[in-house]
Amino acid sequence: MADSLTPTVLVVGGGTSGNALTVLLRRAGIAVDLVEASPDWKASAGSGITLQGNALRVLREVGVFEEIEKDGYAANGVAVLAPDGTVIHAHEELRTGGDQLPAHIGMQRPKLQQHLIDRVRSCGAGIRLGTTVTAFEQDDKGVDVTFSDGTSRRYDLVVGADGLNSATRRMIGITDEPKSVGMGIWRAPAPRPAGVDRTEMIYGGRCFIAGYCPTSEDTVYTYLVEPARDRATIDPASYADEMRSLCEGYGGAWKELREAFTDPSVVNYTWFDRHLVEGPWHRGRVVLVGDAAHACPPTFAQGAAMALEDVLVLAELLTGLDGWDAESLDRVLAGYHARRLPRVTMVVDASCQLTDWMLEGRRDADVPGLMFRTLTALKELP
Repeated sequence: MADSLTPTVLVVGGGTSGNALTVLLRRAGIAVDLVEASPDWKASAGSGITLQGNALRVLREVGVFEEIEKDGYAANGVAVLAPDGTVIHAHEELRTGGDQLPAHIGMQRPKLQQHLIDRVRSCGAGIRLGTTVTAFEQDDKGVDVTFSDGTSRRYDLVVGADGLNSATRRMIGITDEPKSVGMGIWRAPAPRPAGVDRTEMIYGGRCFIAGYCPTSEDTVYTYLVEPARDRATIDPASYADEMRSLCEGYGGAWKELREAFTDPSVVNYTWFDRHLVEGPWHRGRVVLVGDAAHACPPTFAQGAAMALEDVLVLAELLTGLDGWDAESLDRVLAGYHARRLPRVTMVVDASCQLTDWMLEGRRDADVPGLMFRTLTALKELP
């Protein structure tokens, strides 16, 4: 072992996947340090998040489901609307986390992050904020990690949970990088209009998608998807104006929502990316999870779910590891990749297929069939 008979793990990144992994490993008696670049440990950009059933299944294992259920908004239905607000189709969603969990819960990202932070703080992990990793040096017995504050420590395993633009991924020589699929998304919170009790989406009009998801009794998470624009050409002070302009002409709840877009500081704009490291996700004793290894457009709302499934599987495999010698650890990390890659590839490919169809203007695309097949497969345990 790197420092003692107790295995030691460094988790790089204090977002959803890094926090969840820290809790799961600590529960198994593994010593964990978590290092996070942000000094205030804020939630990642975006006003809200849709947690599908298979994400909720993992969060239940982490021990935060009751808090999420209380602070979020559980729903089992989704509707597709015409641009004027008329309901075209409404249906019950597949419960990818099993029949005992809601189909999805929408919630505000900062609240999800705070619940995970509270769990990390209470689990006995070491926490270092405002700190990054500057170097790895590893051998058969451990990894020597140097931090931005000049300190160093040796670990048995390092886990890169540092997101889409992972520095860990680059530091271990994995050259795969995310690529834009050609779409951009505007996101903002808003007061929940009366009668909005499910996710509702419009395909068409000024945007590819205009949608919203309740995130509490009082709030919704709104999003507008358009062709990708150069972010450098958009003045952040105009973000609220952009939201109002894009949803102009949409009917139904959008008439009320449009008036709520007044504060540009709460509006987020980013691109849809495709990212998949198809080769091994580890080099020696350093391994990737979540967006560091894979990411996709949120057309299935599966980004958080795939990251959370990663850490559940990795924690399960590490918990069952008898010895942390190089050969045993390499076998476990290879098994983690083999178990996760087919499922993640299915979600990435399906999510990107939907964006391709929208970009191509395909009216004959089998969207319901693709969604049904993918979500049915996700009901199986990861």
